[in-house]
Amino acid sequence: MTSLLSVRDVHAGYGDFLVLDGASIEVEEGQIVCVIGPNGAGKSTLFKSIYGLLSPTRGSIEFDGSDILGVSQRELLDEGMAYVLQRNSSFPDMTVRENLELGAFVAESDYPVDEKIEETFEIFPALKAKQDTRAGNLSGGQQQMVELGRGLMLDPSLLLLDEPTAGLAPKVIDTIFERIEAINDRGVTILMIEQNVKTGVEYADHVFVLENGKTSFDANADDVLDMPEIREAYLKGVKEQD
Repeated sequence: MTSLLSVRDVHAGYGDFLVLDGASIEVEEGQIVCVIGPNGAGKSTLFKSIYGLLSPTRGSIEFDGSDILGVSQRELLDEGMAYVLQRNSSFPDMTVRENLELGAFVAESDYPVDEKIEETFEIFPALKAKQDTRAGNLSGGQQQMVELGRGLMLDPSLLLLDEPTAGLAPKVIDTIFERIEAINDRGVTILMIEQNVKTGVEYADHVFVLENGKTSFDANADDVLDMPEIREAYLKGVKEQD
């Protein structure tokens, strides 16, 4: 596989407060990659650094072979990277369709917006019947689908997802991960932060663990749940499924 995103020895923070202290990850094209770690480990700071919302003081970030340090969010969108924030980033007073249209707001006037919306409805069929409903009147899971769908409107090759199941009911979490898997099946590489470690890892291909601003280790997802250190740190009280 080809490396689509390469983050090496990145240091970043807020003012004099250093959060990332040598974070490194590699995302291969076509993968679902999950970043896990305790609260305060720097996961969201890592994503903000990748997407140019923070300026690292040290390290390198390359996307599709090009250095993207200092590149604007608009340019990153044009290059094929999209970022879906944590929940509640939809516009509640706008309809589902209007929210999706906003995902293509920066596109050229001849961009096939309606066609892209129909493609989004293929991935999220539950939204088609709700397309004229205000997003604020949807269930939490449906609102998350709107946010994921909006992130797909410009055909990204890489989709960053910051805790896509945060705050959702347990019965909805698998549904969202199934939709993420469907997005990946259409050729979109996924890099996600997920606090629901067991389910996140089960759907991932590769896992990176971030602790104290550093990448402590990484492994193929199939091996991670059997690691004693992972079970001790993140899976206490989680029952094994048959």
